[in-house]
Amino acid sequence: MIPPILYFIIFKYVPMFGAVIAFKDYNVVEGILGSPWAGLKHFENFFSNPVAWDLIKNTLFLSLYQLAVTFPLPIILALALNEIKNGIFKRSVQMFTYAPYFISTVVIVSMIILLLSPRSGIINEFLELFGFDSIDFLGQADMFRSIFVWSDAWQMTGYSAIIYLAALAGVDKQQYEAAKIDGASRIQRIMNVDIPGIMPAIVIILILSVGNLMAIGFEKVYLLQNPLNLSTSEILQTYVYKMGIINANFSFSTAVGLFNSIINLILLVLVNAIARRVSGNGLW
Repeated sequence: MIPPILYFIIFKYVPMFGAVIAFKDYNVVEGILGSPWAGLKHFENFFSNPVAWDLIKNTLFLSLYQLAVTFPLPIILALALNEIKNGIFKRSVQMFTYAPYFISTVVIVSMIILLLSPRSGIINEFLELFGFDSIDFLGQADMFRSIFVWSDAWQMTGYSAIIYLAALAGVDKQQYEAAKIDGASRIQRIMNVDIPGIMPAIVIILILSVGNLMAIGFEKVYLLQNPLNLSTSEILQTYVYKMGIINANFSFSTAVGLFNSIINLILLVLVNAIARRVSGNGLW
């Protein structure tokens, strides 16, 4: 237990002290303790900025879109894999669906850019083959969310299905036998045996997913971002990076990041309470 406890203390709890920067006019020379207090000035500056609500809207829309797509797909894949009886075919499908998870984000983004290139991308070459004009996919703001979410689904679905496959392995086999004796079809067995059996795992994963609703992966969004799609690709995480790291406005960026974390905490507590009331399952 000592290594993980030390990890959380050193890299999670100790850095929490840095959140006080959001309430100060932080100066690198004077340090956190020596910098003068600013109160809620940086929060007020953020919310008075017209860009703030666009950032919140972009982050929320992208998060909800991602949750709506990437949450049910691993469940569907796990249920489908659980029904496959051919061992070789099942292992082959698992290998091909798990493999994308181990590709780095930089490589994934490079693949997306090459595939969707308006000049040499294979998708545009395929469109031109049938007489259509080439499309600058990454240059269109309305396409950014779909490109981000569905490429993420391709990369993460197979690996995310592992936890549901493990939960399905723990379902009582006698329930399947009883369902077969009662004449239940395959779909009926999935609906009345498999899904109730993995419901606790589904609820916990949903709570954790909603708790991280506003915490979209920064790297992929930033790498796919360009001036043409900035109206939909600029989210809180990329804004914090640009303001805090590039412009060295540490107090302002910390205030924005702290606001984001508070929203995630509220969502986590709220969804956990709803889940416990509805299903009886929760994180605590």
